[in-house]
Amino acid sequence: MGVLFPMKILITDKMAEEAIQAFKDAGHEITYDEMDADTLLKEIEKYDALMVRSRTKVTTDVIKAGANGNLKVIGRAGIGVDNIDIQKAKEFGIKVVNSPTGATASVAELAMGHILDLSRNISRADKKMKQGEWAKKQLKGTELGGKILGLIGTGNIGKYTANLAQCFGMKVIGYDPFISREDMEKDDIEKIDKIEDLMEKSDYISMHIPHNSKTHHIINESLISKMKKNAYLINCARGGTLDENALYNALEKGEIAGAALDVYESEPPKESPLFKLDNVILTPHLGASTKEGQIKAGTVCSEQIMKVLKGETPDHWVNK
Repeated sequence: MGVLFPMKILITDKMAEEAIQAFKDAGHEITYDEMDADTLLKEIEKYDALMVRSRTKVTTDVIKAGANGNLKVIGRAGIGVDNIDIQKAKEFGIKVVNSPTGATASVAELAMGHILDLSRNISRADKKMKQGEWAKKQLKGTELGGKILGLIGTGNIGKYTANLAQCFGMKVIGYDPFISREDMEKDDIEKIDKIEDLMEKSDYISMHIPHNSKTHHIINESLISKMKKNAYLINCARGGTLDENALYNALEKGEIAGAALDVYESEPPKESPLFKLDNVILTPHLGASTKEGQIKAGTVCSEQIMKVLKGETPDHWVNK
């Protein structure tokens, strides 16, 4: 059964204009306001839909307040929903939707960029050049061809990263208990049943998993200790999945060759010991920060929200 139009939609984070225009073209009433937590709690009951990115925290209290009013759906323009209490939303019959395919290429390309940077010392070379140093001999790199890329998580982004890596002649192995051997083989990824084995075999390890109670610090001191001394670790997924203190200790002692992080347990990180090291590359959560990625994340999410408002079943229903 359809739902009457127009609906009132609240957008509390910066969003691609194309996504906002899609709502307007459908005749909905849009409010864009980067509300603080207290204001959101007071105002949410007025709206049929809430659309956010990662800044807005959609807490239990916000969901309760929305459920007491008109709130029907919460949309996350992106893949991660750790800023939304999805179980509480389910209890109140509020659908949570996201756009898991929106930033696939953007995040995978950044992960591959980090792999290339680590392999050829691009950031370190740039820094030394600007300091007046010609450090050609000290910055000898390695080719990617023939190296093993281990993926922790082989969903959309992991698979896309695998496809890019294979263009450089890398062999790809993957650990993902939720994806079958047959499905991995379709993308020429060898399934590894034990994460410990993947850590031991890989020359580069790239993380592509969500952060939750089961994945918190899944990469810890014990697993890092199984890596090759000349191996690299890349995390463009979610902060909290990697024990940053354990990583620092391994890098500082030279137990692994290097690392690259785009996400952190606390964002932005204030006084991380990783800042002191030359063998780690740090970027400020740029994974989905491309023009194309922002547009796709927003427009896919707006489509999902409007499906719910029309009484249809969304394709990307997180708390089904």
